[in-house]
Amino acid sequence: MSHHDKPWPQVPVTNKDYTQAAVVIVGAGISGMCTAIDLIKQHNCRNFIIVEKSSGVGGTWHDNKYPGCCCDVTSLLYSYSFAQNSDWSRLYPGQEEILDYLHRVANEYGLFQHIRFNTSVEQAEWDDDKKNWKTRVNVSGDKDREFSDGYTITSNFLVSGVGQLNVPRYPDIEGLDDFKGKSMHSARWDWSYPLEGKRIAVIGNGATAAQIIPEIVKVASHVTMYQRQANWVIPRLDGPVSATRRAIFKYVPFVQSRVRANMMDFRESFYDAVTNGDSDFANLLRDQSFDLLQQTFPDDKEMRETLTPNYPPGCKRVIISDDLYPALARPNVSVETRKIQKITETGIEVEGDVLEEFDLIVHATGFRTVEFMYPIKVKGIHDRDISDIWRSGAQAYYSVTVEDLPNFGMLYGPNSNLGHNSIILMIEAQSRYINALIGEVLKSKREGKSLSIRPNPTVVAKYNDWLQEILAKTSFADERCTSWYKNEDGKITNNWGLTVVQYQKFLSSVNWQDYILEGTASDEVRRKGQTKLGRVVEETQVSNLQLAAGVLGVIAVAAGVLTRGDLRNVKLPQIRIR
Repeated sequence: MSHHDKPWPQVPVTNKDYTQAAVVIVGAGISGMCTAIDLIKQHNCRNFIIVEKSSGVGGTWHDNKYPGCCCDVTSLLYSYSFAQNSDWSRLYPGQEEILDYLHRVANEYGLFQHIRFNTSVEQAEWDDDKKNWKTRVNVSGDKDREFSDGYTITSNFLVSGVGQLNVPRYPDIEGLDDFKGKSMHSARWDWSYPLEGKRIAVIGNGATAAQIIPEIVKVASHVTMYQRQANWVIPRLDGPVSATRRAIFKYVPFVQSRVRANMMDFRESFYDAVTNGDSDFANLLRDQSFDLLQQTFPDDKEMRETLTPNYPPGCKRVIISDDLYPALARPNVSVETRKIQKITETGIEVEGDVLEEFDLIVHATGFRTVEFMYPIKVKGIHDRDISDIWRSGAQAYYSVTVEDLPNFGMLYGPNSNLGHNSIILMIEAQSRYINALIGEVLKSKREGKSLSIRPNPTVVAKYNDWLQEILAKTSFADERCTSWYKNEDGKITNNWGLTVVQYQKFLSSVNWQDYILEGTASDEVRRKGQTKLGRVVEETQVSNLQLAAGVLGVIAVAAGVLTRGDLRNVKLPQIRIR
């Protein structure tokens, strides 16, 4: 059957309707790809466009190519449940291997024909009368700009898959542009610049710096890490996956699924560690961090104190690394804790007018995380601007739908980041939920009707008040640390406050009474009351009796044995799974 014989929305966007689509998805990362795949699988819909501002798929894994870049979640868990990969080479995957995986998935589902690369969204406006979105895009590729430097796409639904780790954040330091040497952000790494024999400054000491420093110290003449606040560091226990194990995963998929489930259980149990600073598990993390420091700096009390945080684990992202401390112990590395006063033409000056000269300054300073959707301008009903909707901090209903933005969904949005588990487990639940909304909009158009869906502001406010109450009691809210989880007012805009399973259960059905429905199809949808979606159950199914017997310890050890073979030195407390 040719494209022309297929009914809408099965037919892909063609030359003639280049600026019209059922759905526009912003971003070709893990979120955008997941949404597109669900569109194809659930609705047989190919009438969508993915706009991607960079030149390839992969989102954060396309942008972040710095030395040592890898994932803090085990490879088996950091992958789609519907596209599991039996051939990961390591327990924790590196950036290039993750990107290869995402390329394969995009190929398998035929996504490339839908993606417009080098295309960034400037603004998106909802048309109240026509009940559709008008998304203005700019074309940045030289060749592509010869056709058109920008245009507007009309769609029935708009999905944001831009995530939280998208726009690099540079530090607010005097003289940032005065430096005459080489300067780069970790997410804009220039591999054409040789590091051998260079004096390198790394501003920042978070998860990114913890991956970069162990790699660059091998070739640099000197590396200085500029630290504002120390971080909790726990062992990674990384290692290669043997050919035998990979063969078992490939030919006995049940084994792989079971190992993945064990890993999920283990990571879910981490919830206590990163949310309750007084929990047994948080104390275990402290002990592991202290042990690592003691092993690495047995005779250097001052260094141990410099690298010990004064806040509970989880308040900032816990760093998982086997090689950061050994790297900092090398003779060609120093840790600078004095406040940076300014950057000069030749280097960095700290308090006391002490200047150190460098060839390269690396800004491992993260992303503009609390400014969701930045720099896209979004306008909803009655021309209401998203900056007005979010004037007291970004918030959404279940992290996916936003007040006064009809027929709109977002993935990895406000309050869906995790400190303990794989974000992909959240993204899949969000994609399924958003696709349920899209399904109703597609059905109404197919029947010649109209439909707009937006969350009731009262419901959104009530939900977020409840969530902020929960978050206020977690380690994320501790005032002793600054983190990318919260905005300047201290409101936690980024993190989810409970477990992944609890979140998945919230999103396992759509309650239509939570939404304001308008258009000729609205009564029909309203009468449904609720649409049950279910969820992908990936955790191991254990009975309460087993739980009472302290099953977590068994699960954790099993996960360790199955994935690494030896966790004898890790002490595991008895933790209650809620």
